[in-house]
Amino acid sequence: MAASDEAAEETMEAGVAPVPGVCDERHGEDRLPRAYMLWLVGILVSLVGNAVFYFALGWAASEYGGSVAALALSAITLPRVLLLLIGGAVSDRVSAHRVLITGDAAMLVFSVVLTAVAYSVGAPPLLLIATGIAVGVVDAFYLPASGSMPRRLVDKAQLPRALSLRQVGGQVINMGGGPLAGVLVGLAGLAGAAVVNAVTFAFTLVVLIVIRPQHDVPPAPRSDGLLKEALSGVKVAFSHPVLRPGLWLTGAAAGFLLPVMSLLVPLLAREERWSAGSAGLVLGAQGVGMVAVTLVVVKRGPLGRPGLMAASALILAGVGVLALGLSPSATLAVAAGLVIGIGNGTFSAHIAPLVLASSPDFHLSRIQAVLVLVQSLALLLMNNVLGALVDLQGATVIVVACAVLLVGVGLTGLTSGPLRNDRTGLRRP
Repeated sequence: MAASDEAAEETMEAGVAPVPGVCDERHGEDRLPRAYMLWLVGILVSLVGNAVFYFALGWAASEYGGSVAALALSAITLPRVLLLLIGGAVSDRVSAHRVLITGDAAMLVFSVVLTAVAYSVGAPPLLLIATGIAVGVVDAFYLPASGSMPRRLVDKAQLPRALSLRQVGGQVINMGGGPLAGVLVGLAGLAGAAVVNAVTFAFTLVVLIVIRPQHDVPPAPRSDGLLKEALSGVKVAFSHPVLRPGLWLTGAAAGFLLPVMSLLVPLLAREERWSAGSAGLVLGAQGVGMVAVTLVVVKRGPLGRPGLMAASALILAGVGVLALGLSPSATLAVAAGLVIGIGNGTFSAHIAPLVLASSPDFHLSRIQAVLVLVQSLALLLMNNVLGALVDLQGATVIVVACAVLLVGVGLTGLTSGPLRNDRTGLRRP
């Protein structure tokens, strides 16, 4: 689809009386472009396919034991981490739109081939590892390009609402993707999951061919080489007065907040003799808190200055993690999970548009590559470190330590004037 219909963009929201001379301009800021909404549908359909496929890959690998399962999943992560910066540089050089089309086309072909192979020979370990490598390589190029697309499809002032809407959709798919994947994989195995993946990639490919970026970003000027362009993204990211503290906050959240829910809650539940159902309720409460906040941002826009809100949200999340660690009962732990979700949702809804809007035009995909790399490395490192520390000190102590670190990081973030005072996404008087 080409540029969205200007007349539709200028229509006021239902229930708001038009004000002569200003309603068109106000709605132009509020209504998300049709191109973005169509792209979002394609992305969410693709996420459904990913949820089914990743579950199928892990399930098939688990048949051969923990070592093979870990190797198959590491086969995705390793090439992704190694090639992310190169992927971001390629996207900035040749256009994110083309990279996404190429990536979806490649994965469509790969999924069709995998379907035939898995149907014929099953899912031997070498096939699973090769599949992981292929997915990881494509991801390294696809993720930075995809992360930069909202900036290319919507105005900077719309980024908080646009990214929050994407986050809500992702949360809903995450909540329903697991059960759906289990049913489909139980019925058709890896070959069936590859068919589903192929269908979703085909749909997303059609969407990408139809849409056109609304806010053209010129390709980055070429330097002496691709590696130099890739490293320049790191240099720009960590020398920028807003991006630098924003990335540090993101890394801290990935290292000290995300493992709390995925790693420490199950360990804490076993230590405190809570049931598996109670642990699930804590995770569910966290999801409810995140979705609630992001829906508010979708409706109203950012809740305040994004850097200020992001740093404050880490403090709130830290308070929730502290309450979780000190909870005397599973019921109070569920309430703590809700607080953590509100903090996590507020952080995500404000830091993502801040980083994307603050990125220089020539470095959009490279900054997204740095962002994903920071998150991936922090999560990979801290999952292993925190798991080992739990074996030494117990889950309660480590959960409380994560809480203290989150509060400390949030307070440190508030000391950054450029981060605290940035007004990305706020209405100008």
